Amino acid sequence: MRGIIIVSFLVLQSLVVSSSQSAPDFNFFYWVTYWPGAICESQKGCCPPPPEAKTSSDFMIHGLWPQFNNGTWPAFCDQTNLFDISKVSDLISRMERKWGEWGVWTCPSNETKLWEHEWDKHGTCVQSIFDQHSYFHTNLKFRQKLDLLNILKQSGIKPNDGFYGLEEIKNAIKCVIGFAPGIECNEDVEGKKQLFQIYICLDNYAKEFVECPYVPDGSCASKIKFPKSPKTDSCTDSQSVMPSVSTT
Repeated sequence: MRGIIIVSFLVLQSLVVSSSQSAPDFNFFYWVTYWPGAICESQKGCCPPPPEAKTSSDFMIHGLWPQFNNGTWPAFCDQTNLFDISKVSDLISRMERKWGEWGVWTCPSNETKLWEHEWDKHGTCVQSIFDQHSYFHTNLKFRQKLDLLNILKQSGIKPNDGFYGLEEIKNAIKCVIGFAPGIECNEDVEGKKQLFQIYICLDNYAKEFVECPYVPDGSCASKIKFPKSPKTDSCTDSQSVMPSVSTT
């Protein structure tokens, strides 16, 4: 009996040690989506997607970013395990629809550049939780779970070039997930603030929605424009670049 107790204790101890070794060393995640219309309506302009493009007029995934509570974040943590598209081959068709490359809307286009950047910069810092496949799959899971465009439409907030209260937008999402998101804005060609990116906060295992310790609302006005869905014949075919976002 004593031997069984000792063995059980050792097994339990090993599980505790294993758990502590794999625990995340960051505090939470931002899961970030962007509105393509805000790229086409910005001063940077955009490139028209090709007719065969699989992107839709909807919020697109930007990425899943580990964050510290002090406002900093880890980046480029492991240059020995860089992006390998073969590891997500079964996810590519869904990624093309829901995680459209920045390059679809900016010039020059590069189909996998965003995916590569997101894993190399952010994914390599969360390998205690995710491998490459599960990192991308988790992004897609939350994209399927959270239909932000429909949530906003249900509250009368539509991509029609109208102006909506910043708190109104945040409250519409809060009513569904229980926590207010962060909203990032850019400017249209007339300098008017418009909805660009939405930051949803997740716990440090990317399993549950949580309260955001801090959010990037400072780039917005009290009322912001919700640009129309981009159309290929209204986009600027210029050699533009993506507006810089410090945490991307």
